[in-house]
Amino acid sequence: MASTLTDTTTRALTDLLNLNRASTKGYQEAAEEVKSADLKSQLGQFSQQRAGFISDLERCAQQYGIDAANSNTIESVATDAAAAVHRGWINIKSAITSQDDSAVLAAAETGEAAALKGYETALAAKDLPADVKSVLQQQHGKVLEAKNWLTAHKTN
Repeated sequence: MASTLTDTTTRALTDLLNLNRASTKGYQEAAEEVKSADLKSQLGQFSQQRAGFISDLERCAQQYGIDAANSNTIESVATDAAAAVHRGWINIKSAITSQDDSAVLAAAETGEAAALKGYETALAAKDLPADVKSVLQQQHGKVLEAKNWLTAHKTN
């Protein structure tokens, strides 16, 4: 028997699903833009990691009766729109800078900073079930690791 989540928690999960869908695409696009084979590989791994996050979040949502594939809130639309703008910025920035790897990494780093805020907002939700909180904390840690990696490599 599935328990129910508060509207705030439902919205938070939905927003994180949309954010990770956008991140998966953003990392794929970033991987296509960079010249370095090592960077292409790492950005591709980040994209695959985000796809895994989506699977984990969809399982959590399903467990609590949320239709993750079709859930949409005004807030999640805004999150997805911001992520779409960010992906567009990566494309524009890389074109302007002749596909400068450092610029692409800096744009991805900006995306990860936004993702961290999304996770922190979700983790602050009241009545967040322990199993969902555990998944979100683990994913937040991985996003932080990715952001730190991007920070360290954008000038190399």
